[in-house]
Amino acid sequence: MIEIREAQKSDFPRVIELITELAIFEKEPDAVEISIEELEANGLGENALFKCFVGLYEGKIEGISICYPRFSTWKGKTIHLEDLIVTENMRGKGLGKALYDKVLIYAHEQGVRRVEWVVLDWNKNAINFYERTGATMIKDWYLAQMDAQSLENYINNL
Repeated sequence: MIEIREAQKSDFPRVIELITELAIFEKEPDAVEISIEELEANGLGENALFKCFVGLYEGKIEGISICYPRFSTWKGKTIHLEDLIVTENMRGKGLGKALYDKVLIYAHEQGVRRVEWVVLDWNKNAINFYERTGATMIKDWYLAQMDAQSLENYINNL
């Protein structure tokens, strides 16, 4: 049986495990720097910076989705889906779709004009899933990032 609910403080140790599992899947096993305490401090309460939904299968957390509000100068309020993670052994059982649906329902309730996310170009299963749901895959935009060290270097050279 699948259940989707908002994360509680006691869920965050499992949430960090799933984030780490995603990092390994995406071939970035050492990239996770965030702590359970940071997740709790930023993901709970009325001033939370993000919303975390957990997906339970037979009472065990087997997936999560994390999203947060953004603002587009063209569209206004939007939601960014940061992560949609399902344990490898649970893929194809409907848990990912249930988490995805929960984010889209939440976004609709928030009155946003767009939901957006990124997906690695080699993750064909995810791409196919998103396309089947009506999502548009925009291939002519690049994702730009500046990590903490690059930011520090840039600021120091101003």
